[in-house]
Amino acid sequence: MRCKICGITSYEDAMDAIDAGADALGFVFYEKSPRYLTPEQAKAIIEKLPPFVEKVALFVNVDAAFVNKTCAFTKATLAQIHFDADQSFYDALTVPYLKVIRAKSAEDILKESEIYRLVDAYCEAYGGAGKRLNIEWFEGIDCSKIILAGGLTPQNILELKTYGFYAFDVSSGVEKEAGKKDTKKVKEFIQNAR
Repeated sequence: MRCKICGITSYEDAMDAIDAGADALGFVFYEKSPRYLTPEQAKAIIEKLPPFVEKVALFVNVDAAFVNKTCAFTKATLAQIHFDADQSFYDALTVPYLKVIRAKSAEDILKESEIYRLVDAYCEAYGGAGKRLNIEWFEGIDCSKIILAGGLTPQNILELKTYGFYAFDVSSGVEKEAGKKDTKKVKEFIQNAR
């Protein structure tokens, strides 16, 4: 099972996640988040990371030009679009991207079902609120293109493995405090997910 550790704010946390087996790391470019990094701070971390790890840049309510410029500058390998954007926005992107579905209902998780997408619980704030989706919504549907996020922990991940999700994305569930990862929880999360 693939795992993304999101909300990375330091090189040490990045390397701890990689050493624990993370497939991807998330860097938040949303100023209202306690996990926010400037492009300069993210670049300083990313340029020291080993190969074969996806570096995901998370964006909220920005234009395509900002996404393209930030990913090029930081060397992020994937843009995570955490807001509703029209097709012209996606057409203007010059980087690979991942759409996020902020699900309010069971019907929402079926949106964009033909593509790989991240499904998170809807909340007024964007990302890292630790709010869980109703897991019954996923019963009987094809979850093979869903990256599940929202309220995941090393403990509850065990009950989710049977649904066949493509990957799990965790942030607050493996932290000591907002923006600071707990090495033990990161290891336990990845071990339990696999």
